[in-house]
Amino acid sequence: MLLLQVGVLLAVVGLGFGLEAWQLDQSLEQRFEQRALDVAHTLAASPGLADAVARRDQQAVQERALAAQAATGALFVVITDDNGIRLAHPAPDQIGKTVSTSPAEVLQGREVTNIEQGTLGLSARGKVPLRTADHVIVGEISVGFDASDIATALRSLLSRTALFLGAALLTGVGATLLLTRLLKRRTFGLEPSDLAELVREREAVLFGVSDGVIALDPDGVVTMANSEALRLVDPRLERGRRLLDLELPGPLRRVLDDRTGKTSVATVGDRVLVVTHRAVQHGERPLGSVITVFDRTEVENLTGELTAVRLMTQALRAQRHEFANRLHTVHGLLHTAAPADAVEYVDALLGAPDVLIADDSDAIAPATIRAFLAGKMSEAAELGVELVLAEDSWVPRKLTAPVEVVTVLGNLVNNALEAAHEAGERPARVVIDLLSHDDDLVISVANTGDGIPPERRAGIFTDGVTSRGAGRGLGLAIVRSTAASLGGGVEITHPGGDGAMTVFVAQLPHVLEAREAVAP
Repeated sequence: MLLLQVGVLLAVVGLGFGLEAWQLDQSLEQRFEQRALDVAHTLAASPGLADAVARRDQQAVQERALAAQAATGALFVVITDDNGIRLAHPAPDQIGKTVSTSPAEVLQGREVTNIEQGTLGLSARGKVPLRTADHVIVGEISVGFDASDIATALRSLLSRTALFLGAALLTGVGATLLLTRLLKRRTFGLEPSDLAELVREREAVLFGVSDGVIALDPDGVVTMANSEALRLVDPRLERGRRLLDLELPGPLRRVLDDRTGKTSVATVGDRVLVVTHRAVQHGERPLGSVITVFDRTEVENLTGELTAVRLMTQALRAQRHEFANRLHTVHGLLHTAAPADAVEYVDALLGAPDVLIADDSDAIAPATIRAFLAGKMSEAAELGVELVLAEDSWVPRKLTAPVEVVTVLGNLVNNALEAAHEAGERPARVVIDLLSHDDDLVISVANTGDGIPPERRAGIFTDGVTSRGAGRGLGLAIVRSTAASLGGGVEITHPGGDGAMTVFVAQLPHVLEAREAVAP
């Protein structure tokens, strides 16, 4: 870049110098021609000269011509009569001879300026007609200045111009060097080819990754946001706009204040986002910061489904163990020749309720909910909490949004089990009530926990609000965002405490199959 800029400066200065030389040459020629013409005019206007020429008074005319030549520094002053015969000339031997260039145009009354070769060499000439008082042309006055004087003046002017342009060129090169240093400092010493490669890599990386990336300058102004960031955070993330000027959710605003690079989890709408904010610097120079956003919503949904599967597996494993124990008992009774006792034992088993399997009747049609409740009953038993499905529960049709329903139900039940387990109330109980109305589902979860104090009720559904330590506080926020994504909501219908149960109710519209979709 430096060589290119210096080359451009040299080309511009060289072209300018050539143009200036040509203009000076033309200007000097015109100036010398005009000077010769002015001297001729002055001499032609001198009193008595025309009369002396008319009388052919050669001596008087010669004296006047030589005096004018000496006074003006001209190469020559030549005066002729009306026939072109010289009456005055710097070389006496030329007097009485016809001039070397035709005087016809001047003797006709016209003025002439040119550069011509004569007996005294190349000169810039000015020629005027010589008139008497009654305007009769009686001769010609020709004044010439040596052409070498033009060259001398031109060289003097060009030398001064060259000095000026040389100083301008040095100044330009110095400014170019400073500009190059500034560019190198701004680009961290990278060459243009390196910058082009970085831009290609930037486009490939930032717009090819599945994470959202937002770059901020030291003042918090957005310098770049890829398409995933626009989708996850805000479509108004425009270049040149301050991020804090946008109406961002509270969790995201809290992340902006922390540039340590610590990962934070925030709920934005119906999405669970993992956000990291890191400061960026080059040496000791701060360059701004970068925010990366990862959508963990699908991971949370899959985690919920895997949790249900795990709980179901635990329940089946417990059933298998219990079933093996019962078979061993029957086998032992039969081998000890006590068939009557074996029959009595089997009758008792058939009449006993299975605490590990949820209600499998037609009251709860979705197998997803039954499997979930089976697993949770096993987990509740391990925690010493009685998990009960209300007798009036009624969900006669399958789910159209099983992931969302299990997410809401699972988080409410998990919170209820923890609250009942940690409270001092015994027996600890959690009651689940599932009711359907057309294709809507209402989930009610009550627990015998300590209740929700008044100061926590307003913000209990806010991301990060918890009483169970760091890294918690996402469950109820996810419940709210998931219910809102379905067009429903969640609320506390009773805060609990003083022996009363804490009750959460979630309304999930259009999550059950329509009546006409159910086979007869």
